[in-house]
Amino acid sequence: MGFHASALPDFPWDSLAEAGARARRHPDGIVDLSVGTPVDPTPDGVREALSAASNSPGYPATIGTPELRTAMVEWFARRRGVTLTEAEVLPTIGSKELVALLPSFLELGEGDVVVHPATAYPTYDVGARLAGATPFPSDDDPSSWPESTRLVWLNSPGNPHGHVLGTDQLRAVVEWARPRGVVVASDECYAELAWAEPWASEGVPSLLDPRVTGGDNTGLLVAYSLSKQSNLAGYRAALIGGDAQLIAQIREVRKHAGMLPPGPVQAAMTVALRDDAHVAEQRERYRRRRERLANAVGQYGLTLDPRTDAGLYLWAHAERPSMETVNALAELGILVAPGTFYGAAGNGFVRIALSATDERIDAAITRLREAKPGPLA
Repeated sequence: MGFHASALPDFPWDSLAEAGARARRHPDGIVDLSVGTPVDPTPDGVREALSAASNSPGYPATIGTPELRTAMVEWFARRRGVTLTEAEVLPTIGSKELVALLPSFLELGEGDVVVHPATAYPTYDVGARLAGATPFPSDDDPSSWPESTRLVWLNSPGNPHGHVLGTDQLRAVVEWARPRGVVVASDECYAELAWAEPWASEGVPSLLDPRVTGGDNTGLLVAYSLSKQSNLAGYRAALIGGDAQLIAQIREVRKHAGMLPPGPVQAAMTVALRDDAHVAEQRERYRRRRERLANAVGQYGLTLDPRTDAGLYLWAHAERPSMETVNALAELGILVAPGTFYGAAGNGFVRIALSATDERIDAAITRLREAKPGPLA
């Protein structure tokens, strides 16, 4: 697997330095809603499991401990309605490294195309470039995708906009990809954060749902992260499931490269995956913050995307370039991410994260409501 680092774009968050400095000058301090980094406590049981496993002198297993493999299989069945075997799951060191390296794991390169959503997390593009492949942003019908497509990334619920793909949409991609030997990978790390119906009550569909696959996982992979549901971003705890042959190929490369999730983290993951109560508690925190912040953002004059049905962000629009809105909010001491970070289709939008403490969310709400006349009035 070869890396093409010279093809990488500039790191987008570096361009927020000036707006960030302006927001930090606010008398009551910055409210940083630009990055979806968890701020709430890691569950006690997970921390206790990490501590109990801290005497870990030997090398951990790439495939995960037997307990973790069982927990991953059980989690897919219980939370995602997906039946897998232990040969079809694998822990990863966070999901971002998996997203960035999957094209390389699959031995893609020059002449190969990686399709990803038009408005998307930048790492899908970066992963294609690292492998020497060509990223192709598109929300169009699969029939318009290049013949040289070898990998399709889906993201549902989507980052930044929170759009959810239904089973019919997922199945249409699978039916296009399978006859062509194209791998479909779905990043589903926000699946536990559904706000609108029917997803809030029925759950966000997985690419591996049997209604999508017909019971055949060939060519299909799902990535999931514990960062958001369990506040484990600092643990780098994630997993992948799907086609056993693809999992074996990825596992073999990871073994040779020494990409081993630390033993104590594997113990912590096992506990987190078996405990649904803390996930419900965290989801409720985000629901309350989302409801209150969305109201204030609307009062300020931004228009919320009506299809933001899930996820960790508000996707808000104004009739002007994204950076103008970023700078206006920075004057209030609120830092958000411009929609242009997620592709040209995001211009005019800003992404507003829910991952701040209740006190900081309250501060943002007060500032938005007291902004008179509002910059967009």
